[in-house]
Amino acid sequence: MFKVKVDFLKTVGKIKPMHATNNGPIKGIGFGGVNANGFEMWKNAGIPFVRTHDSSFCAAYGGEHTVDVHAVFPNFDADQNNPDSYDFAVTDNYLKQITNCDSKVFYRLGTKIEHEVKKYNTLPPKDFKKWAEICEHIIMHYTDGWADGFNYDIEYWEIWNEPDLDPEDAANKRTWGGTAEQFYDFYETAAKHLKARFPKLKIGGPASAYREDWIEGFLKHITRNGNKVPLDFFSWHCYGSAIDKIHNRSIWVRNKLNEYGYTATESILNEWNYIKSWDEFAYSVRHITSIKGAVFSLAAMCKAQNEGLIDMLMYYDARPSAYNGLFDFYTYEPLKGYYAFKMFNELYSLKNACQCEINNEAIIYAAAAINGDKKAVLISCFTDDDTCAEEIEIKLDFGALTTQFEMMLLDAEHNCDKVGIVNSGSVIKMSPNTACLLRSI
Repeated sequence: MFKVKVDFLKTVGKIKPMHATNNGPIKGIGFGGVNANGFEMWKNAGIPFVRTHDSSFCAAYGGEHTVDVHAVFPNFDADQNNPDSYDFAVTDNYLKQITNCDSKVFYRLGTKIEHEVKKYNTLPPKDFKKWAEICEHIIMHYTDGWADGFNYDIEYWEIWNEPDLDPEDAANKRTWGGTAEQFYDFYETAAKHLKARFPKLKIGGPASAYREDWIEGFLKHITRNGNKVPLDFFSWHCYGSAIDKIHNRSIWVRNKLNEYGYTATESILNEWNYIKSWDEFAYSVRHITSIKGAVFSLAAMCKAQNEGLIDMLMYYDARPSAYNGLFDFYTYEPLKGYYAFKMFNELYSLKNACQCEINNEAIIYAAAAINGDKKAVLISCFTDDDTCAEEIEIKLDFGALTTQFEMMLLDAEHNCDKVGIVNSGSVIKMSPNTACLLRSI
């Protein structure tokens, strides 16, 4: 029998923002956006952060005019100090949509991935210092009110995305058309400039696709000669169908950051999702949008929360795409994944993590939280074995606690619906690829 043991008297830090996303809400579907209520659903899910990467693929966000540095500053030869050189209009609107839904912006400086035969904006900027100064003015617009701008509380500013996606000798690279050394120099120039200008903001990157040799080279470069280039957060990506894959990579990243002296640098996994393999993409997409994908997401969140090696998870992707397991992007109706994120927000809203142990983590993942008299436990029963159908028993051990909990079930038929009352000592039954939220009454 499996056992989930929670000590509500022992808090172990804060519940971290493991239910953040890439991209944000869409105001509506159809003519004028009058047919959808996506904003209210988004607010109810409590998404804490939204990363603005690949936003320009989505017409509802503003398409090619959105977020990317070349979109906001379309003529690189223009005067970077002149407000008239910038086109903020649709990015302003997109960021308003995000902030109006009580999510915080995590701004990716750079450009989207380019899969086409010709690349337009993935080559290294011809002047690294000027590119940094352009980004300085973008930050000024959104945090200091420059150029009729805003005073948003945007903490995170990420330099580029997946510069290590393609091998060094690859032709027609999709994300960084230069060499690794060029990117290392580029990051150093931009990070030093932006951190000096905005010492209270978090400057980091590089949203690594996770090539260990490339990461090692990056860390060596930015610590050479005893000088540490600013790296407030290190962002990286991981797709797969095994929770341990994410966990093992998080160990490697944390160890490498510590090895190079970045012990206070946050480790942020800001692209992840269920992918069986890139050769089985259709299979993967079917499960991203299913109960299996939802339960995988909850298992990943619970594991990352309990291990404490990752500071934020950012799901890819909440924009209309094959990777969106939260919303049907034709009707904007919630999918099973939406309820998974909403369930984790129940823990996040309580703020304080409790010690939570599982006697066998082969299939069961759990996390717990407390705030005053309010308590909650999340349990995810995830397996990637499609032949596994046997129901399992889980004994709940909350010590001498006499509190009763309502049990909310997420499965093929239930969307976090109440199915019963449990307490310490109860034995619950769960089928593979289901999840439950236990909420104190």
